Amino acid sequence: MKERLPVWIHDWLDVLVPAAQVLLILLATRLVQLLARRLIRRAVERYDLPPELAMGMRRALNFLLLVAATLLVLERLGVSATVLWTAFTGFATVAAVAFFAAWSVLSNIFCTFLIFITRPFRLYEMIELLENGEKPGLKGKVVDINLLYTTLQDADHIDGGGATSIQVPNSWFFQRGIRRWRGTHHAIGP
Repeated sequence: MKERLPVWIHDWLDVLVPAAQVLLILLATRLVQLLARRLIRRAVERYDLPPELAMGMRRALNFLLLVAATLLVLERLGVSATVLWTAFTGFATVAAVAFFAAWSVLSNIFCTFLIFITRPFRLYEMIELLENGEKPGLKGKVVDINLLYTTLQDADHIDGGGATSIQVPNSWFFQRGIRRWRGTHHAIGP
C-alpha cells in the first residue's frame, strides 16, 4: 500500500499514522465517557439513586478511562509498558518511603494543632507526662510550644540556678496521661 502513495508522503507516515491512532483513542475515550454518563444518569433516574453515588461513579469511571487512554496513547507513541510499570513502581516506592519518613514530623505538627484546640495544658503551667498510671514521668513547667516540641523547664530547677529544659515531642501528649497543677504558684508567666 505504501507504494501507491506519493513519495513525499512516505516520510510523513511515521508521524501521521501514530497521530491518527492517538486521535482515534481520544475520540473513542470521549464517546465511552458520554455513553457511560448517559447510562449512569438513566440508572439514577430509574432506581432513584442518590446524586452523590452518581457523581462518584462518574468520577471513578472517568479516572479509569483517563488512565487507560493515557496508557494506550503512550503505547502508540512507542513507550513500553514495562518502562511505565517500572517508573510507576519506583515512584510509588519513593513516595511511600518519604511518607513514612515524614510521618513522625507530620504527626507532631498535627498534634500541635490539637494541643492549641483542646488545650490539655497552657503555657507556664506545671505538668507531668505520666508513663503509665502512677509511675512518675517527665515533669516541668511549660515554657514553649512550637510545631514539633513542647519545652518543659525541669521541675527540680525552676526556682534555682542552672535551669534545664526538656523538649517533648507533641505527639507524646496524646499517647500518655498528663497531670496538671493549676495553682497560682506553678502557673506563673515569664
